[in-house]
Amino acid sequence: MSFQLGPRRGVYIDIEQEIRQQRLAAGNLTHFEQLDLMYRSLCAMLYNYVPMSGHPGGSISSGRLVAGIVFDTLDYDPSHPDREDADVISYGAGHKTLGLYAMWALRNEVMRIGAPDLLPEFEKHQLRLEDLLGFRRNPLAKTPLFLKFRTKALDGHPTPATPFLRLATGASGVGVAASLGLAFGAMDYYGSNAPRVHIIEGEGGMTPGRVGEAMAAAGTACLKNAILHVDWNQASIDSNRVCRDGDSPGDYVQWNPVEFALLHDWNAILVPDGMNFEQVIAAQRRAGTMPNDQPTAIVYRTQKGWQYGIEGRASHGAGHSLCADGFFKAVAPFMTPTGATLPRCESANQRCRNGRSAEILEECFWEALTVIRGALENNTPLVAVLAQRLREARRRLDERSRRPRPQAPAVEAVFDLAAATKGRIPPELVLAPGKPATLRGELGRVLQHYNRASQGSVLTASADLYGSTSVNTIGQGFAQGWYNAASNPNSRMLVTGGICEDAMSGILAGLSAYGRHLGVGSSYGAFIAGLGHVAARLHAIGNQARQAVFQEPYRPFVLVCAHAGVKTGEDGPTHADPQALQLLQGNFPLGTMITLTPWDPQEIWTLVSTALAQRPAVIAPFVTRPSETVLDRPALGLAPATSAATGVYLLRRAEGKRDGTLVLQGSDVGYAFIEQTLPLLKDKGIDLDVFYVASAELFDLLPAAERERIYPEACAQEAMGITGFTLPTMERWVCSGRGRKMTLHPFRKGHFLGSGQADQVLAEAGLDGESQFQAIRRYLEQV
Repeated sequence: MSFQLGPRRGVYIDIEQEIRQQRLAAGNLTHFEQLDLMYRSLCAMLYNYVPMSGHPGGSISSGRLVAGIVFDTLDYDPSHPDREDADVISYGAGHKTLGLYAMWALRNEVMRIGAPDLLPEFEKHQLRLEDLLGFRRNPLAKTPLFLKFRTKALDGHPTPATPFLRLATGASGVGVAASLGLAFGAMDYYGSNAPRVHIIEGEGGMTPGRVGEAMAAAGTACLKNAILHVDWNQASIDSNRVCRDGDSPGDYVQWNPVEFALLHDWNAILVPDGMNFEQVIAAQRRAGTMPNDQPTAIVYRTQKGWQYGIEGRASHGAGHSLCADGFFKAVAPFMTPTGATLPRCESANQRCRNGRSAEILEECFWEALTVIRGALENNTPLVAVLAQRLREARRRLDERSRRPRPQAPAVEAVFDLAAATKGRIPPELVLAPGKPATLRGELGRVLQHYNRASQGSVLTASADLYGSTSVNTIGQGFAQGWYNAASNPNSRMLVTGGICEDAMSGILAGLSAYGRHLGVGSSYGAFIAGLGHVAARLHAIGNQARQAVFQEPYRPFVLVCAHAGVKTGEDGPTHADPQALQLLQGNFPLGTMITLTPWDPQEIWTLVSTALAQRPAVIAPFVTRPSETVLDRPALGLAPATSAATGVYLLRRAEGKRDGTLVLQGSDVGYAFIEQTLPLLKDKGIDLDVFYVASAELFDLLPAAERERIYPEACAQEAMGITGFTLPTMERWVCSGRGRKMTLHPFRKGHFLGSGQADQVLAEAGLDGESQFQAIRRYLEQV
């Protein structure tokens, strides 16, 4: 009995069977071989002169496929790294960065020597040979040549500080998911003539679960502009047999990359010999002419560390020791024809004792780099051919005449509207006191308002919780059903692999990074705060790096932490999680992350709009599930909902002599206080200044004098707190030991809470109105 997969839209091609139709001219093949020899030697030099830094093996095995993309396949403008209509290359495999920098520097040298008119105008938009001196160096480096050449500090894994890159990648599969997010963004903005996104990865990098989730999303959505280039060398850090290969079981997984691609309904092109330029180029050209709407994976059989002298897993994050014989043997095929010699650094150890180790290595490295430069300067035919290929890349791009599709998303309208609100709530979003509402429902309505205003720039995804978390509202008014690039391109609802917070967060981060959308993803806060944390962190890193180069605002995405807090009690402690806020709040550099913790649905417009106007990299609203009664805030003596714009605000001022200061955080405890505790306090004549923490980060973004005016340090020294989240999220608002000891929080009794109705779980935690009242009385009695 045999088994076959069901019908696939994707097709399988063995490029060796089509090679006769795609042969390279002999001269072109020679030039590619010369380029690769130079590239492999440069990779070896990078590892040698920046000891114990980088991953030479995968950089070498992927060199030929990257050369094909950069010099034959990619439609782009070498003069303008940020040109929006250009094809994109994205390094999902961040450990191949050593090779990335080597190839970028060689391309820059080709333009400097053979086509100076193609060089980007500004030095910061280039990656020069001189910049390789900054490989894995800190920006504060003070070595002589680093300063003399204004060398860039090149990160250990890719970020948008490197020209032509849009993402920070390298963390366990996030690069593939985020790169596919770029492809979603390009496809939705440009339509059928969208830029292609070329993703570099290895088979080891395909093993994280979020990669399978993301590939499922792309295959399901017919994301035909995504091309995944898989450097299948079978070697990881620990294994030389990652995948099953024929009859041999894999150490890690029992699929091979071709099977994995076909499973997820991708086209799969096998390149049996990934070190054969004819096969590599033929496969890449074939990928651009596939007769269907499916994404394509090109799988290249390669050898990690090919001709380096250290191969397989031994070359993953390691290589020859400094100036070892093996290093000189590896570069000999390149060095011998040049007649040049490389410094052997025999005296380096002696000089190191004099405190000059960094300077000596830098001098040796630069001497080696000048050999590369000289070899190119003396090879006019090679430079001329490669420079012409770069001109052809720009010509192809120009001829594509890519234009945004009709009614394309206009995401800047989101930020313009947010900045223009000035605290005004649109009439259609004003809530009537006495009516029921939910925080999640209002978040959906607010984001739908922005979606309509921006021609559908808000693309949404959820972990099988669209209706449950109310983000389905965001897509109302647009095409119904799930987004499909071929059959339903006007829908605003993405399917990202199912219950897949990992891939969803990565895809939406990449979508927003493309720059034409606001990605919004939702799940239980208990899940998405943790599972989305890595993607959120890399998105923040990428935005920060990009801003340093292009001086542009960040490109936010929204991580909706829904069903937040203990009021999701029916689902039990596995879901009703007070810990989620602590994972995000205070864990990011100022301005990159804004968490929102509204208690009243009337605050949603103000908080979301204020956060959007600030344009952080990530916005994380924490919204609860239960329906609440919209309160008449003026009648209750409460500050207007628009006061939430400052992040922390005086919710209720003491009517007479103030007895103390109370800080609230969380919708669960906020409603319990207003509806239950406040009447008890009034009955006993207890009068408090009551502050509410609606967003720690919005408060932090205020000027220091404004922060002190709103919430003076003296208040923090005397306050007690009540929070539906964890105690550490209150420690900056409650600064005295007594206040912290008296602060109420869900884990105060030393255990996870049980299941049950919201009021029961609040009572178990000691957060119900009566418990709050008694705790406040004890706090005041001990003054």
